[in-house]
Amino acid sequence: MTKTYGTVSEEQKRQMSGLAFVQGLASGALPLNTIARTLGYDVAEAERGRVVVTLLPTDAHLNPAGTVHGGLTATLLDSCMGLAVQSTLDAGTSQTTLEFKISLVRPITPETGPIRAEGVVLNCGRRIGTAEGRVTDAQGRLLAHGTTTCLIFPA
Repeated sequence: MTKTYGTVSEEQKRQMSGLAFVQGLASGALPLNTIARTLGYDVAEAERGRVVVTLLPTDAHLNPAGTVHGGLTATLLDSCMGLAVQSTLDAGTSQTTLEFKISLVRPITPETGPIRAEGVVLNCGRRIGTAEGRVTDAQGRLLAHGTTTCLIFPA
């Protein structure tokens, strides 16, 4: 299915479980957010408590030093970790990032090739969810990692 970009209405989101929502993003049944189009990333895999976001770094992602801007890596981690938390939530419940921390381990350049950011839930309660994320290259080398704390609330 061809990916589309936009927003899912609040009413439609409220009626879907978090897992159905995230799987809809991954399958293309639901539109990806427009920042995904701007930056060129995709939600590639989604299961309960685990989401993978992928990207092929290009010259459009570079900072003045010639490496991929750390903000792009932060966005990939924020997306995969937040969506991993979302995938565990019931219909009518949503989440938002309260805080996240990342560590950039290796430089990323267009020569790095495809990268993947995998978010996995550590714990999800009634009000707070936590997750960790890892960005790796095609050889499985760690490029960056992070953690997040998300606020869970009625949609």
